[in-house]
Amino acid sequence: MGFQFSLDTVLRVRVVVEEQEERMLQKILHGIVLARESLAEIEARIAALNITRSASCFKSVIGRDIHAAYAELKDLELNKDSLHDKIKKLEELREKQLAVYSKARQDREVLSTMYEEKRKTHELDMTHIEQKTLDDIFVSRRNRN
Repeated sequence: MGFQFSLDTVLRVRVVVEEQEERMLQKILHGIVLARESLAEIEARIAALNITRSASCFKSVIGRDIHAAYAELKDLELNKDSLHDKIKKLEELREKQLAVYSKARQDREVLSTMYEEKRKTHELDMTHIEQKTLDDIFVSRRNRN
């Protein structure tokens, strides 16, 4: 009989690794959601500024107000571009992390399957041993009578 080791420890390690990779994936997904929410807020603010600017064309407005609105619009556009880049990077990171998580899950599932097969084999062996013991007891009692 070859070297045997308990699958419990290895399986626990695989479960922990899978959970860590899942948490990392969830963290990335949360970052994507936050970035998209920020992007939606910026786009709403840009739309509001454009409406305000269009309405201001027919009113007498102070030049500094128009200049401030254009500066804010430019700033929002820069933030919007940076958020697009951030979302793109997070999406790439999500794809990579999804592959890592899938691998960790697959590794854990393989070990879980092996563990269950080993457990079933052990239970079957124990059942055979119990049955043999009962048979021996029955035969010994029968021989005594």
